[in-house]
Amino acid sequence: MLPIGESTVSYVSDVLAAERRQRGTRRGRRALGCRAQAVLVLRWFLDATRVAALAVDNQISLSTTYRYLHEAIDVLAAAAPGLHGAVLAARAAGHTHVSLDGTLIRTDRSKAGGPTAGVDLWWSGKHHHHGGNVQVVTAPDGWPLWTSPVRPGREHDTTCARAHDGLLDALDDWTDSEHAVLADLGYEGENTRLIVPIKKIRGTVLTVEQRTVNTLHSATRALAERGNSLLKTTFKALRRVSLCPWRIGTITAAALVLLHHQHGRTT
Repeated sequence: MLPIGESTVSYVSDVLAAERRQRGTRRGRRALGCRAQAVLVLRWFLDATRVAALAVDNQISLSTTYRYLHEAIDVLAAAAPGLHGAVLAARAAGHTHVSLDGTLIRTDRSKAGGPTAGVDLWWSGKHHHHGGNVQVVTAPDGWPLWTSPVRPGREHDTTCARAHDGLLDALDDWTDSEHAVLADLGYEGENTRLIVPIKKIRGTVLTVEQRTVNTLHSATRALAERGNSLLKTTFKALRRVSLCPWRIGTITAAALVLLHHQHGRTT
């Protein structure tokens, strides 16, 4: 039994059917129908079912199972909202602020040389694990609006945000006297464009006013953490990705589309 609504299964099946029509796939040329492929993909997303088990359950080869899985991931990710569309929708929905936060999607793939000798490209010193960094823009209540492509886990949140072309510029355009973007101290280097807490410098003490500002900021931004946890708790596949780590961003975007459809909400 899948912990998801029947409408979501039908939605994925319809998306896959449209993709097959666009490709000109002839009837009877696939080992699985669209619905069976949709169930296969949803089992992987929701329960992190091993690909080998999916192949056995559907009586298809391992290579075909991987092909079906990657095909569905790409088709779903293509339907994910763009950054400009997401912030425009947030403005239309009346949100006074959005939040930016990074999350580490763990991965088992670790053998990749990085710029630092002896340290793998995907190793996160902060989390002490291999993974990919994905930036998430959330609504005031923590609902995820947009997810970014992946960056290696070794990179700091500010570095990742700067690496995504147009991300900070789009958020800067969103900001005015009535709209703001909240972030944590991981984005201290962009505190001219994002609202971040006041950092306590070693050897100094924050004033009562500064501590009050930080408390208010923390209370307002705390719900942003819900966006990352909502994706990971709903889709077990995001807790540890065994596919190529460069696919993490596409996988997360596909999961976002499924989450939006399941709950009937985009903003």
